Amino acid sequence: MPYPTDTHTVVLSIYCQNVFVSLRAKLNNTTMKKLSLLLLLVVSMQTTFAQKKAKGWVSLFDGKSFAGWKVNEENPSTFSIEDGTIKVAGERTHLFYEGTVGKHDFKNFELKLKAKTLPGSNSGIFIHTAYQASGWPEKGYEVQVNQTHTDWRKTGSLYSFSDVKENLANDNEWYEYHIIVKDKRIIIKINDKVAVDYTEPETLPADRGLKKLSSGTIALQGHDPKSVAYFKDIKIKILD
Repeated sequence: MPYPTDTHTVVLSIYCQNVFVSLRAKLNNTTMKKLSLLLLLVVSMQTTFAQKKAKGWVSLFDGKSFAGWKVNEENPSTFSIEDGTIKVAGERTHLFYEGTVGKHDFKNFELKLKAKTLPGSNSGIFIHTAYQASGWPEKGYEVQVNQTHTDWRKTGSLYSFSDVKENLANDNEWYEYHIIVKDKRIIIKINDKVAVDYTEPETLPADRGLKKLSSGTIALQGHDPKSVAYFKDIKIKILD
């Protein structure tokens, strides 16, 4: 049985051990063996339950380094690590996940991360994209990060395909993205509120290019020198 690591299970394990010790002197060997098996079963069930709760979610950012990530060649200094977050501040540049999780090629998945912007800032989260050395990513979709930048498309927009005009978050405050991609459908939630529920048409216009669902990696955007954004707690769950 794996050693329990979550708080509730550890407390239960310690409690069971204390009960076991207090009863050892009072019961015969046969009864003690039965009780031991029962206590082990209880702890094992609790451990299994705790493991299932977190099953599937994998962190993409360790809070300490860019391990598994690759910044493109335009302006690498735009991205830095600050207080356990990815800080984005500088000229246009993009940071692509190139790590081992899912071989950085995700089709159906759930992505969660927390973001914070300073006033007047613009950034983005790309899905189903691919590394490119420079320029705006040509492949996949962009999820907008913007409260008060001059661009009218606000946080939660599936950029230029399903746009949000009202603010769903505030500058200088952390808020959560929950992006779900399943087959032809993209759901974007901001702080658990659905901002976009988009289904890609079966037939796309000829000029759509690579702006479509296929599979690919995740990328973060450095938009312009006046924009400052932060990201943390980046995790993904791969779906069937």
